[in-house]
Order: sequence, then structure tokens, then C-alpha cells
Amino acid sequence: MKLTLRVWRQKNADADGAMSTYEVDGISPDMSFLEMLDVLNERLILAGEDPVAFDHDCREGICGACSLVINGDAHGPERTTTCQLHMRSFQDGDTIDIEPWRAAAFPVVKDLVVDRSAFDRIIQAGGYITAPTGSAPEAHATPVPKADADYAFEHAECIGCGACVAACPNGAAMLFTSAKVNHLGVLPQGAPERETRVLDMVTQMDAEGFGGCTLTGECATACPKGIPLTSITHMNKEWLRATRKVAGR
Repeated sequence: MKLTLRVWRQKNADADGAMSTYEVDGISPDMSFLEMLDVLNERLILAGEDPVAFDHDCREGICGACSLVINGDAHGPERTTTCQLHMRSFQDGDTIDIEPWRAAAFPVVKDLVVDRSAFDRIIQAGGYITAPTGSAPEAHATPVPKADADYAFEHAECIGCGACVAACPNGAAMLFTSAKVNHLGVLPQGAPERETRVLDMVTQMDAEGFGGCTLTGECATACPKGIPLTSITHMNKEWLRATRKVAGR
């Protein structure tokens, strides 16, 4: 395959960025998108040019590090992570636009790499259980209804990639935050901090400068792990219940 790549290049957060065009050929349809970028970078390095900076780690669709907007879509045309997107999803001769996540709360570090530490601070605000648990308990020591366990597992699948923010026209982080709130809130271990968790995490989310949620649904469509849009409505109910409880109503 021969492709034309239009890649966002930006030296640092303070510099102006622009799209640069590169031609690559000899690309196998079985390559992952990141492997294709590896080929581009090898050629740039051999030519004495600065390689394109992009984020990656496991390359197995688990860590959520790979974060690219490809032809206007978070993670590209398939509902998967960028590292699991293969070049057979494109045609020979295609022009592909590659950009970083676009959100005020995700400033560009360099080229395609953005700073997603805002997600870490949301987790630090309440995405944990403080009760000491010691060693791992026996699996059936704490009974959990099957429906609650399934719900918790569904939301625990969130890998924090940020595709929901990148896809949202408002740059909202509600799907990420709701996934982290909900997967702990339905479990017995998370019940003691249920109210403070949702209040603290939503407060931190707002403080990070993410946009407001208008339930357009683009976040759920882009999520590679299929976190449902109903997660947001569930968290909204939890937030309202916690607010009323704190107010004594």
C-alpha cells in the first residue's frame, strides 16, 4: 500500500502546530496503525529528520495509551484502540489525517502526544476504596448480586484512553468519570464512600476544564470498550442523590 499521511506536528505546548505531509509505501494491510507510524519514523530518522512523537505502550488494546484522531474519528474508522486498528481498514492511495486529541484539558506535549494527567487527578479525587482489605479475600466471602457484578465489570473495562473526550463536541469527560464512579458504587466495598466519591470526582472533573455534557452520545460511539451512554445518566442520578443527602434533604 502507498499512502499520503497528513500529520500534526507541534514542537511543544507553547509552539504553533501545523499539518505536515509524508508519503509512505510498502505498507502491509496486516500492519497495525502504530506499526505503520513506526515505518514512517524509521524513514524520517534515516533521513535525519525528527520522528513523529506519538503515545503507545502495550499495543494490545489494554492500556489506553495510544490516542490519535484519524480522519476525524477518535481511534479511527473502527471501534477499537489505535494499536488494534489495522491498515486493511484503508485503501491503497488513501490520504490519512492524523491529529492528537483535541480538548482544553488535554494540552499537547509534542506532535501527537497529549497530557492526560487530568484523568489521573479525577481518579485521585475519589476513584478508590480507602478501607484496608489486607490480602486478597476469598472470591465468595462478600456476596455480590450477579446483576451488580456484571454492571461493575462492564464499567471497569474503561481504559482511560480519552476517546470519549476527543469525540465529544464539548470536550466533556462524563463517560470516563461515570465509568469510574459507577463500577465502584455498586459494589459492597465501595458503598461507604458512595456519596463523597461522586461529589469529589465530578468536582475535580469540572475543575480540570472539561466541557459540559449535553448527551450527544458521540462519547459512547467512540469508546473502544463499549461503555454505554446510560452510565452518564446513572452517575447524574447518583450525584443528585448525594447532593440532596449532603444538604440534608
